[in-house]
Amino acid sequence: MTSKNWEKLGKYTKVFNRTIFMIDSENQSDSKKETLVILHGYPTSSFDYHKVLPQLAKKYRVILHDHLGFGFSEKPLDFSYSLIEQADIALQLWKQLGLKKVVLLAHDYGTSVCTEIIARHNKQQIHLQIDKLILSNGSIHIEFSKLRTIQKLLKNKYTGKWVARLTNYPIFKRNMRNVYFDKTKVTDEELKEMWLQLEYNNGRNVIHLLTNYINERYYFWYRWVGALKETSINTTIIWAENDPIAIPKIAELLHKEISDNKIFWMKNCGHFLMLEQPKEWSSLVLKA
Repeated sequence: MTSKNWEKLGKYTKVFNRTIFMIDSENQSDSKKETLVILHGYPTSSFDYHKVLPQLAKKYRVILHDHLGFGFSEKPLDFSYSLIEQADIALQLWKQLGLKKVVLLAHDYGTSVCTEIIARHNKQQIHLQIDKLILSNGSIHIEFSKLRTIQKLLKNKYTGKWVARLTNYPIFKRNMRNVYFDKTKVTDEELKEMWLQLEYNNGRNVIHLLTNYINERYYFWYRWVGALKETSINTTIIWAENDPIAIPKIAELLHKEISDNKIFWMKNCGHFLMLEQPKEWSSLVLKA
Protein backbone atom coordinates (compact mmCIF):
# COMPACT_ATOMS: atom_id res chain seq x y z
CA MET A 1 0.00 0.00 0.00
CA THR A 2 1.16 3.55 -0.74
CA SER A 3 1.00 6.36 1.78
CA LYS A 4 -1.46 8.15 -0.52
CA ASN A 5 -3.83 5.17 -0.40
CA TRP A 6 -3.44 5.08 3.39
CA GLU A 7 -4.35 8.76 3.55
CA LYS A 8 -7.52 8.07 1.55
CA LEU A 9 -8.65 5.60 4.24
CA GLY A 10 -8.66 8.33 6.85
CA LYS A 11 -9.69 11.89 7.49
CA TYR A 12 -8.45 15.05 9.15
CA THR A 13 -9.94 16.41 12.34
CA LYS A 14 -9.19 19.27 14.72
CA VAL A 15 -8.05 18.45 18.25
CA PHE A 16 -7.21 21.44 20.46
CA ASN A 17 -7.10 23.45 17.22
CA ARG A 18 -4.39 21.19 15.77
CA THR A 19 -4.93 19.09 12.64
CA ILE A 20 -4.77 15.36 13.34
CA PHE A 21 -4.95 12.56 10.79
CA MET A 22 -7.00 9.57 11.89
CA ILE A 23 -8.48 6.33 10.58
CA ASP A 24 -11.69 4.81 11.93
CA SER A 25 -12.33 1.36 10.45
CA GLU A 26 -16.06 1.55 11.18
CA ASN A 27 -16.47 5.32 10.91
CA GLN A 28 -19.47 5.19 13.18
CA SER A 29 -20.12 5.45 16.90
CA ASP A 30 -22.81 2.76 17.08
CA SER A 31 -20.56 -0.16 16.09
CA LYS A 32 -21.33 -3.34 18.04
CA LYS A 33 -17.66 -4.34 17.95
CA GLU A 34 -15.22 -3.62 20.75
CA THR A 35 -13.11 -0.56 20.02
CA LEU A 36 -9.35 -0.92 19.66
CA VAL A 37 -7.38 2.33 19.89
CA ILE A 38 -3.76 2.22 18.75
CA LEU A 39 -0.80 4.45 19.67
CA HIS A 40 1.98 4.13 17.08
CA GLY A 41 5.76 4.38 17.35
CA TYR A 42 8.68 6.64 16.44
CA PRO A 43 9.63 8.04 13.94
CA THR A 44 6.89 6.54 11.80
CA SER A 45 3.10 6.83 11.87
CA SER A 46 -0.18 4.93 11.84
CA PHE A 47 1.02 3.56 8.47
CA ASP A 48 2.89 0.95 10.55
CA TYR A 49 -0.46 -0.86 10.74
CA HIS A 50 -1.35 -0.97 7.05
CA LYS A 51 -0.60 -4.72 6.83
CA VAL A 52 -2.68 -5.65 9.89
CA LEU A 53 -5.66 -3.30 9.81
CA PRO A 54 -7.90 -5.62 7.69
CA GLN A 55 -7.34 -8.52 10.12
CA LEU A 56 -7.82 -6.43 13.25
CA ALA A 57 -10.97 -4.85 11.81
CA LYS A 58 -12.67 -8.26 11.63
CA LYS A 59 -12.98 -8.22 15.42
CA TYR A 60 -12.58 -4.58 16.41
CA ARG A 61 -13.62 -1.13 15.47
CA VAL A 62 -10.03 0.11 15.00
CA ILE A 63 -9.08 3.73 15.58
CA LEU A 64 -5.61 4.98 14.74
CA HIS A 65 -4.21 8.47 14.58
CA ASP A 66 -0.88 10.06 13.77
CA HIS A 67 0.56 11.75 16.84
CA LEU A 68 1.08 15.47 16.40
CA GLY A 69 4.36 15.92 14.52
CA PHE A 70 4.13 12.50 12.85
CA GLY A 71 2.78 11.16 9.56
CA PHE A 72 0.01 13.25 8.05
CA SER A 73 -0.78 15.18 11.23
CA GLU A 74 0.20 18.81 11.68
CA LYS A 75 3.86 19.47 12.52
CA PRO A 76 3.98 22.87 14.22
CA LEU A 77 7.23 24.43 15.36
CA ASP A 78 5.49 26.11 18.32
CA PHE A 79 4.79 22.93 20.29
CA SER A 80 6.68 21.11 23.03
CA TYR A 81 5.93 17.58 21.72
CA SER A 82 5.78 16.36 25.29
CA LEU A 83 4.42 12.82 25.66
CA ILE A 84 2.04 14.29 28.24
CA GLU A 85 0.55 16.58 25.58
CA GLN A 86 0.41 13.68 23.12
CA ALA A 87 -1.70 11.86 25.74
CA ASP A 88 -3.93 14.94 26.00
CA ILE A 89 -4.48 14.85 22.24
CA ALA A 90 -5.24 11.12 22.14
CA LEU A 91 -7.73 11.37 25.00
CA GLN A 92 -9.45 14.40 23.49
CA LEU A 93 -9.71 12.72 20.08
CA TRP A 94 -11.32 9.66 21.64
CA LYS A 95 -13.67 11.91 23.60
CA GLN A 96 -14.69 13.70 20.40
CA LEU A 97 -15.42 10.30 18.88
CA GLY A 98 -17.68 9.51 21.81
CA LEU A 99 -15.67 6.53 23.04
CA LYS A 100 -16.60 5.22 26.49
CA LYS A 101 -14.61 1.99 26.72
CA VAL A 102 -11.69 0.68 24.70
CA VAL A 103 -8.94 -1.86 24.29
CA LEU A 104 -5.69 0.12 24.27
CA LEU A 105 -2.72 -1.06 22.17
CA ALA A 106 0.66 0.67 22.11
CA HIS A 107 4.03 0.13 20.47
CA ASP A 108 7.40 1.88 20.89
CA TYR A 109 6.88 5.67 21.44
CA GLY A 110 3.19 4.92 21.90
CA THR A 111 3.89 2.91 25.06
CA SER A 112 4.97 6.09 26.86
CA VAL A 113 1.86 7.97 25.72
CA CYS A 114 -0.04 4.91 26.92
CA THR A 115 1.59 4.82 30.38
CA GLU A 116 0.72 8.49 30.92
CA ILE A 117 -2.90 7.59 30.10
CA ILE A 118 -2.73 4.63 32.51
CA ALA A 119 -1.35 6.90 35.26
CA ARG A 120 -4.43 9.12 34.89
CA HIS A 121 -6.73 6.11 34.63
CA ASN A 122 -5.37 4.74 37.92
CA LYS A 123 -6.27 8.03 39.62
CA GLN A 124 -9.71 8.17 37.95
CA GLN A 125 -8.77 11.40 36.21
CA ILE A 126 -10.22 10.36 32.85
CA HIS A 127 -13.71 9.26 31.85
CA LEU A 128 -12.68 6.29 29.77
CA GLN A 129 -12.95 2.61 30.62
CA ILE A 130 -9.90 0.64 29.48
CA ASP A 131 -10.90 -3.01 29.35
CA LYS A 132 -7.59 -4.42 28.13
CA LEU A 133 -4.06 -3.22 27.53
CA ILE A 134 -1.70 -4.60 24.86
CA LEU A 135 1.97 -3.59 24.90
CA SER A 136 4.54 -4.30 22.16
CA ASN A 137 8.26 -3.50 22.14
CA GLY A 138 8.59 -0.12 23.77
CA SER A 139 11.49 1.09 25.89
CA ILE A 140 9.39 1.66 28.99
CA HIS A 141 12.39 0.68 31.09
CA ILE A 142 14.54 3.23 29.28
CA GLU A 143 17.57 2.29 31.39
CA PHE A 144 17.83 -0.97 29.39
CA SER A 145 17.06 0.46 25.96
CA LYS A 146 19.78 0.15 23.30
CA LEU A 147 19.38 3.51 21.61
CA ARG A 148 20.63 4.01 18.06
CA THR A 149 23.40 6.58 17.58
CA ILE A 150 21.09 8.83 15.58
CA GLN A 151 18.56 8.84 18.43
CA LYS A 152 21.25 9.91 20.89
CA LEU A 153 22.32 12.74 18.57
CA LEU A 154 18.76 13.90 17.84
CA LYS A 155 17.73 14.04 21.51
CA ASN A 156 20.76 16.17 22.42
CA LYS A 157 19.83 19.85 22.73
CA TYR A 158 23.10 20.90 21.08
CA THR A 159 23.34 18.47 18.18
CA GLY A 160 19.65 17.65 17.56
CA LYS A 161 18.73 20.49 15.22
CA TRP A 162 21.82 20.03 13.05
CA VAL A 163 21.46 16.27 12.81
CA ALA A 164 17.80 16.72 11.84
CA ARG A 165 18.80 18.99 8.97
CA LEU A 166 21.37 16.47 7.72
CA THR A 167 19.05 13.48 8.01
CA ASN A 168 18.10 12.09 4.60
CA TYR A 169 16.45 9.05 3.08
CA PRO A 170 19.61 6.86 2.89
CA ILE A 171 20.27 7.45 6.61
CA PHE A 172 16.64 6.76 7.46
CA LYS A 173 16.59 3.60 5.31
CA ARG A 174 19.75 2.21 6.90
CA ASN A 175 18.54 2.82 10.45
CA MET A 176 15.11 1.34 9.78
CA ARG A 177 16.51 -1.78 8.12
CA ASN A 178 18.80 -2.35 11.09
CA VAL A 179 15.88 -2.80 13.50
CA TYR A 180 14.41 -5.63 11.42
CA PHE A 181 15.56 -9.18 12.22
CA ASP A 182 14.86 -10.40 8.69
CA LYS A 183 15.83 -7.48 6.47
CA THR A 184 14.19 -9.09 3.44
CA LYS A 185 10.81 -8.43 5.10
CA VAL A 186 10.98 -4.72 4.30
CA THR A 187 11.20 -3.36 0.75
CA ASP A 188 12.75 -0.14 -0.47
CA GLU A 189 9.29 0.92 -1.64
CA GLU A 190 7.83 0.47 1.84
CA LEU A 191 10.67 2.43 3.44
CA LYS A 192 10.23 5.19 0.88
CA GLU A 193 6.54 5.50 1.81
CA MET A 194 7.51 5.81 5.49
CA TRP A 195 10.07 8.48 4.62
CA LEU A 196 7.54 10.45 2.57
CA GLN A 197 5.28 10.64 5.62
CA LEU A 198 8.15 11.69 7.86
CA GLU A 199 8.98 14.51 5.43
CA TYR A 200 5.33 15.51 4.95
CA ASN A 201 4.59 19.07 6.17
CA ASN A 202 8.32 19.78 6.61
CA GLY A 203 8.62 17.00 9.17
CA ARG A 204 12.40 17.12 9.31
CA ASN A 205 12.08 20.51 11.03
CA VAL A 206 10.55 18.88 14.11
CA ILE A 207 12.21 15.44 14.24
CA HIS A 208 14.72 16.57 16.89
CA LEU A 209 11.86 17.96 18.99
CA LEU A 210 10.02 14.65 18.78
CA THR A 211 13.13 12.80 19.95
CA ASN A 212 13.02 14.57 23.31
CA TYR A 213 10.58 11.81 24.32
CA ILE A 214 13.64 9.75 25.26
CA ASN A 215 14.60 12.32 27.90
CA GLU A 216 11.02 12.34 29.20
CA ARG A 217 11.16 8.59 29.73
CA TYR A 218 13.88 9.27 32.31
CA TYR A 219 12.13 12.29 33.85
CA PHE A 220 8.81 10.49 34.35
CA TRP A 221 10.19 6.99 35.01
CA TYR A 222 8.55 6.64 38.43
CA ARG A 223 5.22 7.96 37.18
CA TRP A 224 5.05 5.74 34.10
CA VAL A 225 6.62 2.52 35.33
CA GLY A 226 4.71 3.09 38.57
CA ALA A 227 1.47 3.32 36.62
CA LEU A 228 1.97 -0.16 35.21
CA LYS A 229 2.84 -1.54 38.64
CA GLU A 230 -0.38 -0.06 40.05
CA THR A 231 -2.82 -0.88 37.27
CA SER A 232 -5.38 -3.65 37.56
CA ILE A 233 -6.13 -3.64 33.82
CA ASN A 234 -5.76 -7.03 32.15
CA THR A 235 -2.58 -6.71 30.10
CA THR A 236 -1.07 -8.68 27.22
CA ILE A 237 2.61 -8.25 26.38
CA ILE A 238 3.55 -9.18 22.80
CA TRP A 239 7.31 -8.90 22.37
CA ALA A 240 9.80 -9.55 19.58
CA GLU A 241 12.74 -11.53 20.92
CA ASN A 242 15.25 -10.05 18.48
CA ASP A 243 14.53 -6.36 18.92
CA PRO A 244 17.91 -4.56 19.04
CA ILE A 245 16.38 -1.53 20.83
CA ALA A 246 13.62 -2.62 23.24
CA ILE A 247 15.43 -5.75 24.34
CA PRO A 248 13.70 -8.80 25.92
CA LYS A 249 14.81 -7.78 29.43
CA ILE A 250 12.30 -4.90 29.30
CA ALA A 251 9.43 -7.30 28.60
CA GLU A 252 10.62 -9.66 31.33
CA LEU A 253 10.52 -6.81 33.86
CA LEU A 254 7.05 -5.75 32.75
CA HIS A 255 5.87 -9.34 33.07
CA LYS A 256 7.05 -9.33 36.71
CA GLU A 257 5.71 -5.88 37.55
CA ILE A 258 2.20 -5.84 36.05
CA SER A 259 -0.19 -7.72 38.31
CA ASP A 260 -2.58 -9.19 35.72
CA ASN A 261 -0.70 -10.01 32.53
CA LYS A 262 0.34 -12.67 30.08
CA ILE A 263 3.30 -12.55 27.74
CA PHE A 264 3.80 -13.85 24.20
CA TRP A 265 7.19 -13.96 22.52
CA MET A 266 7.69 -13.60 18.77
CA LYS A 267 10.79 -15.40 17.55
CA ASN A 268 13.00 -14.24 14.69
CA CYS A 269 11.39 -10.81 14.73
CA GLY A 270 12.71 -7.28 15.19
CA HIS A 271 11.33 -4.00 16.45
CA PHE A 272 8.40 -3.46 14.04
CA LEU A 273 6.49 -6.68 14.73
CA MET A 274 3.35 -5.67 12.85
CA LEU A 275 5.39 -5.01 9.71
CA GLU A 276 7.87 -7.89 9.89
CA GLN A 277 5.47 -10.66 10.96
CA PRO A 278 1.98 -9.18 10.46
CA LYS A 279 0.00 -12.46 10.49
CA GLU A 280 1.51 -13.78 13.70
CA TRP A 281 1.32 -10.43 15.45
CA SER A 282 -2.33 -9.93 14.43
CA SER A 283 -3.30 -13.38 15.66
CA LEU A 284 -1.72 -12.67 19.06
CA VAL A 285 -3.54 -9.34 19.32
CA LEU A 286 -6.86 -11.01 18.48
CA LYS A 287 -6.12 -13.75 21.00
CA ALA A 288 -5.58 -11.10 23.67
